Amino acid sequence: MANSFMGMLYTGGAQVILDRFHPREWWAEAVETRATCFHYLGVMPAMLLALPAGAHDRAHGLRFGMGGGVQPAHHAAFEARFGVRLLEGWAMTETGGGGIMCAMAEPRHVGARCIGRPDRAGPPMEARVVDEDGNDVAADVAGELLVRARGPDPRRRFFAGYLKDAEATAAAWAGGWLHTGDVVRRDAHGSFFFVDRRKNIIRRSGENISAVEVEAVLAAHPAVRQVGVLAVADAIREEEVMAVVALHDAAQAGAALADALFEHCRERLAYYKAPGYVAFVASLPTTATQKVRKSALGELARAPDRHPDCFDLRERKRRDAAARRT
Repeated sequence: MANSFMGMLYTGGAQVILDRFHPREWWAEAVETRATCFHYLGVMPAMLLALPAGAHDRAHGLRFGMGGGVQPAHHAAFEARFGVRLLEGWAMTETGGGGIMCAMAEPRHVGARCIGRPDRAGPPMEARVVDEDGNDVAADVAGELLVRARGPDPRRRFFAGYLKDAEATAAAWAGGWLHTGDVVRRDAHGSFFFVDRRKNIIRRSGENISAVEVEAVLAAHPAVRQVGVLAVADAIREEEVMAVVALHDAAQAGAALADALFEHCRERLAYYKAPGYVAFVASLPTTATQKVRKSALGELARAPDRHPDCFDLRERKRRDAAARRT
């Protein structure tokens, strides 16, 4: 909202702030206010696509949306149905106005979680992708995103620091770069692609698994209304993938659907990324911006066997089984 507001202030435009996101009224509000652009979170395109076709699908003045987190499977579908480009971007509270990326120039790599290039839009910024030892990685290898302002002052326009926590501020700026905690990859042409937050990376038998990637696949299943993927401690494999799912029809919850969701993932992902546990719940806790609040699922992750609608599928995650299927 800070970026949206400052953009409107700078250009002499107007910003319309709704009390909250109401999917059924959203298009009518866009038409009524004569809006030309909008800010979105990943859940919004998903909810708007789920609505039946309506009179306002194309009868609006919106030219683009700017945000982040649209499901890859929804990106092209949204643009084709509503005639509006979704420009994926990246920023943090800590970067302030000094570190922003946006896939606003072609190629936008629609459906690939592309967040743009630091040399194409926004303030002058430098970016690196590094491994756990701080070494730069090769093209298309995932690593942590480090950023700083270009020029003599790497912190120009960035945050001043964490309140009363000089140690955390120094750690964030270790080596003169802001350590974002975001895992990305950069292709050979300089475009950056979001992978996940480092804290959302599940480490299973030496493999790094993005919770966001698994969530995107599960969200595409017609039975799934909400999904959150998180790590569960595993005595043998260090961590295991757990999917917590809320359904459109709660009566479908059971072993058969858990198996179906597992197969849905195994057909589209490497075998080790499929969920070792599938737990069905009535609904998932969310933040004010409708993001799943995974911290509230801690008890379920600590003791999945105690949940009555949790199904252990770990024995089905075998490399030889995946090889036979191919």
